[in-house]
Amino acid sequence: MGTPEQSTAGLPAARWAGRARGLAGACHPGPVVAVTALTAALAVTAGQGAARSALTAAAVLTGQLSVGWCNDAFDAGRDTEAGRRGKPVVDGTVGVREVWVAAYAALALCVPLSLACGLWAGAVHLTGVAAAWAYDLRLKATAWSWAPYAVGFAALPAFVALGLPGRPWPAWWVVTAGALLGVGAHLGDVLPDIRGDLATGVRGWPHRLGPDGVRLLLPVPLVVASAVLVLGPAGPPDSRGVAALAAVVLVAVAGALLGRRWERSAFAAAVCVAVVDVTLLLHGTGIA
Repeated sequence: MGTPEQSTAGLPAARWAGRARGLAGACHPGPVVAVTALTAALAVTAGQGAARSALTAAAVLTGQLSVGWCNDAFDAGRDTEAGRRGKPVVDGTVGVREVWVAAYAALALCVPLSLACGLWAGAVHLTGVAAAWAYDLRLKATAWSWAPYAVGFAALPAFVALGLPGRPWPAWWVVTAGALLGVGAHLGDVLPDIRGDLATGVRGWPHRLGPDGVRLLLPVPLVVASAVLVLGPAGPPDSRGVAALAAVVLVAVAGALLGRRWERSAFAAAVCVAVVDVTLLLHGTGIA
């Protein structure tokens, strides 16, 4: 057992460690890690060098962190009203002001990191980040809640393509598939919290459809996105693409059906489809 002086000295360190854990939990770590890792993998396989791929990943990481922290800070009052335990701000692990500071700090880092990848590439990525902030601050509760997801997901492959040597424009089918995946991700992300959102007055596009409507619609944009990735590139699709498309159909439909009992399964299915689609990009036709 330590002396009183040692115990007192350890309190600030314990507080900072607790706040650090709270900030880590408030950034929505799952989506942050998934989006950053998938974009980094796409950058490597698309032909960006190691240094440029690391820069691309850093820009995406800071952008995703800023969006996640903005979301939790802005929704703190609504989350408290809905009784959503497990939220660091609601649980008192970290303060709202600290989360806002972290969000703006990450955004401030995201701007130069994005522009360092090239003017057009940076502008595209920052447009996606701005759309995500617009979702957090306003559009989440409107019928246009799907639009920021579509813009943000479409911006990621475009960001990677424009960061390649020669700054080529991304292929149309990559951007289209990204937008469709974004719409699917929005539906899957909202589904687990839809009842609590409705109770606190959130009326985004999925909320207007209701839980059953969201579950039924969720597979549609995901399957169409996969079809675009398989059939969009020039030439006939190979057997791996056709097999992947069939697998995506099964996963998406299973996620929608299982979502009747385990609502998180719909979002998990969306993530699985995104992984399959990135695999198609990694082993298929280039994105530009």
